[in-house]
Amino acid sequence: MHIKILGPGCANCTNLERIAREAATELGLDATFEKVTDYGAIAGYGVMRTPGLVVDEKLLVSGRVPTASAVKELLAPLA
Repeated sequence: MHIKILGPGCANCTNLERIAREAATELGLDATFEKVTDYGAIAGYGVMRTPGLVVDEKLLVSGRVPTASAVKELLAPLA
């Protein structure tokens, strides 16, 4: 599983990465993480407000930081 955190590196982006890493660990997922900071690449996913969460090239969240339990619910079916 390839997880991308889209954003310039702001506090919300950092929080989303932390939450996503914790959720992946709790679910026992074998995931690689990538930070995408290039605005052109971020816009390529249709994200107009950061942060964004992309899993295996599918945009799951943008413009907000979801709760840890919400991220686990999003990742669980993909495991």
